[in-house]
Formats: sequence, structure tokens, C-alpha cells
Amino acid sequence: MSQDRGLARSAGIVMLLIMLSRVLGFVRERAIADVFGLDWKTDAFRLAFLIPDLMYYLLIAGGLNAAFVPVFTGYLARNEEVEAWRLARSFFLIIFVILLVMVGLGVLFAPSLTPLVAYGYQGEQKALLVELIRFMFPAVFFTALAGLGMGVHKAYRNFASPMWGPIAYNVFIIASTYLLGRAFGIVGMAYGTVAGAIANFVIQVPFVGRKGLRWGLDLDLSHPGLKRVFRLMGPSVISLSIYQVNFMVVSNLASGLTEGSPTALRIAQTVVQLPLGVFAMAISMVILPSLSHLWAREERAEFKETFSQGLRAVFFVTIPSAVGLAVLRVPVIRLLFETGEFTADDTQMAAYALLFFAIGIWAQSAIQILTQVYYSLQETRTLVRVSLIAFFVNLALSLVLLRFTSLEHGALALALSLTAIVNMLNYLSLLRGKIGAIDGARILRSVALSGVASLIMGVVLAWTTTASATLFDLGGTWGRVVHVLLAVGIGAAIYLGAARLLRMDELSFLTRMVRTKRSVDTA
Repeated sequence: MSQDRGLARSAGIVMLLIMLSRVLGFVRERAIADVFGLDWKTDAFRLAFLIPDLMYYLLIAGGLNAAFVPVFTGYLARNEEVEAWRLARSFFLIIFVILLVMVGLGVLFAPSLTPLVAYGYQGEQKALLVELIRFMFPAVFFTALAGLGMGVHKAYRNFASPMWGPIAYNVFIIASTYLLGRAFGIVGMAYGTVAGAIANFVIQVPFVGRKGLRWGLDLDLSHPGLKRVFRLMGPSVISLSIYQVNFMVVSNLASGLTEGSPTALRIAQTVVQLPLGVFAMAISMVILPSLSHLWAREERAEFKETFSQGLRAVFFVTIPSAVGLAVLRVPVIRLLFETGEFTADDTQMAAYALLFFAIGIWAQSAIQILTQVYYSLQETRTLVRVSLIAFFVNLALSLVLLRFTSLEHGALALALSLTAIVNMLNYLSLLRGKIGAIDGARILRSVALSGVASLIMGVVLAWTTTASATLFDLGGTWGRVVHVLLAVGIGAAIYLGAARLLRMDELSFLTRMVRTKRSVDTA
């Protein structure tokens, strides 16, 4: 029970900071919509991130979560902090050198990379894409260095303070969009992206420096922990490379559809990040070091309970969120983005993608928790198998749906959602073979009850949203705000009331998260 309270308290603090970051993310996307609208230039800005992001996901997302954090945390759990930092200094130095080389190559060969993300771009479109790619490689370089710092924060269970980095990142992009965007075009926003990435990095440095990182050549290639990290990294890098290549294929296919399709998909994904990013990310961020610590100390029962609690809590929030976003897709997109150059037609285009993305929100959220479980087990080969299956499933679904339906960019969103569900089921099935019983009965009960409560909410919400639309001036900002907030309030009240009547255990966990006031930031 104390484990649940600690998880809820930590996740609650992180959730608030992630929510602030996501709100700023919405402000950022609204600023882009206001200044640039939905056209090929904004498409180029989105596409320019894809290959630099591949560098980040391979070296940082894969290396930290799958390898470094579990191994580093294992040393800390055994009170071997000196050895932990010998490992960290060697690992960080190697990653720093690899990042420098990849950035140099990326900037130099940017023209040759453009067909990988936008096969149809030529002339002015290709020239802008090349210029933006050359900005994004340095930006992602600093984001990657910030990610290393956040890994140390995670290992010490210091979850709150590193979240100010992404907040600063968004602030710089918003400022550059309004201050530089009108004068320099989309390139002005690229300047802000680089500045924001540097700010994110600078925020991570003090804590890491105090804990044990020192500048200088401190490389021990024979350190057993370093060898363990790179053994674990291998499968994770392959897994994430498959995922990123998959995403690049989808974006490339979108670039050949109606102008604005890549940006419409990105906007819909941004909206999805509210339930997915705020809650699922908060739980997954907190749960990794906890699971790694429990597994290292061979506390198997507590390990399973922590996993089950995290997964059920995520389902409790994201299933109704998916239903709510599907019902409110047009009002939400209209409120958040319809301004300036972003028209009513653009709203319909993004809302259309959101409808199909909503189908997979709950599965995507579960995957965030499940991958943390595999990372904590230091079992990364399974990630490769599941990711490889997912790549072919998504590619096949994308091509079939584009060829045999008229769903356009909605086909790509639907393919990603269906693939997420397949992924989640694969992970759960294979996990039973790794750790035995996974509290499946309680998890299934939670999904079923959340589904029933969400269905009730969705029916009432659809009726009240349509009926109340005539009461507000939806052409003005305040009318849109009140319309959406009223719908969200009604939906939340109905869902929570139904959950209470159904006596769902997850309601008490959520209550502890909301009530938490004590910061876990020990910096």
C-alpha cells in the first residue's frame, strides 16, 4: 500500500509538470497554426525532425531507458554509487562523441537525406527541407545531451526538476514563432528550436554535476557495467530504429497525399499527447526506477503489484480520454488551433485524423508502461521481436487502407492505432512467459469497467455537445472555451460517477495523485 502511495505521489507531481509542458505544447502548435497555417512549409518543418529524431531515439531513448537507467539504478540500489558514476562518465563520453559525429554527417549530407522523409519534394520544397534539417541536427544534439541528464534524475528518483527543461524548450519555440516567424518565415522558428534545446540542456546540468559528473576524459572501456549497458542497448537500438523507420515511412506516405496531411497528423498527435503524454508518461517515468529497484532486490510480488497498479491506472484515465476526444474532436481542434492562417477546413482535416488516432490511445499508453517493464527486467530482445512485427503490420495496414479505402491521411492514423493494439497484446502475452502471472484478472476487470463507464459517458457527451452548440458563439474564443469546458466537465462527472458506482479501485489511486502536494524533488 505504501508503494502505491509513493507511486501516486511521485506521479502526481510529475503529471502536473508534464501537463504544464503539454499546455505549452498546445500553445506552441497554436502559434504555428496562427502564423503559418497548414501548408507545405509547415509540413517541411515537421518532416525535418524525422532523421535527427532517429539519432535521438537510437542513442538516448533506447540507451537510457533500456540500458543505462536500469544498470545505473542497480548500482545505486546496492549502495555502489562510486561504481555507478564510473559507469556514467564513460557512457556519457562515448555517447557525446557519437552524437558529434552524427550531427556533422547529418548537416553535411542533408540533401541526400530528404528522399527518406519526403520522396516527392523537389525545387523550393526540397531546398527548404534541407535548410531545416541542418537546423534540427544541432537542436536534437542538445536535446540528446539533456536526455542524458534526465536519465540521472530518473535514477535518483528526482522526477520534478528535469521537467522544467521541456517547458523552457516550448517557451523558446513559441517566442521565436511570434517574434521571428513573421520576419524570417519558418526558419525563424527553427532558430527558436535550437535555442530551446540548448536551454533544456542547461537546466539538466546542475543536478548531474552535483551528483558526480565531472568534465574530462574519464573513459573505462573495461568497466563491467559499461559492457552490460551496451549489451542491453543493442536490441533496444534495433527496436527503436524499427519504430522510427516505421514512422518515417508513414510520414513519407503522408507527404504524397493532400497538402497539409503530415501537419494534420502531427496536430492530431499533439492532441492525443494530453492523456497519453501527461498521465501515461508520468506513470512510466516514475515506474522505471521503481521497477528496476524492485527487480534488483528480487522483490517479485511488489514488482508485479507496481506494474499492475500502473497499467490499471493508465487504462482508467486513457480509455475515457479516447472516447472523449473522439466525440469532441472538432470542438477541441477548433478551440486549440483554428486561428489566423488555420482555417475551418484545416480543423476538419486535423479532427478527421484525431478520430482514428483516438482508437489506439489506450493501447499506446499501455505500451509506455509495458516497455518500462521490459527495460527494468533488462530484457530488450523481446522489444526487437515485437517492434519488427509491428513494422510489417503497420506497413501492410497503411498500404492496404490507402489502396482500398478513401480514408486518405485517416488511413495512416487508423493503421497506427490498430498496430498499437497488436503491439500491446504481444507485449502482454510475452510478459507472462517472462514473469509468470501478471494480475490479468484485475487488469481485464479494469479495462471492462472503464469501457462501460466510458460508453455511458460518450453517449451522454455526444448528445449534450450537439444540443449545447447552439447556445454559444463558436466563432469567438470564449464561446469555444465555454463549450469545450462544459463538455469536459459533464464528461468527467459522468465517468467518475459511473466509476464510483462500479466501485473501481483505480479511482482511489487517481484521487491520491490529484491530492498530492508534497514535492518529490530532492535536488
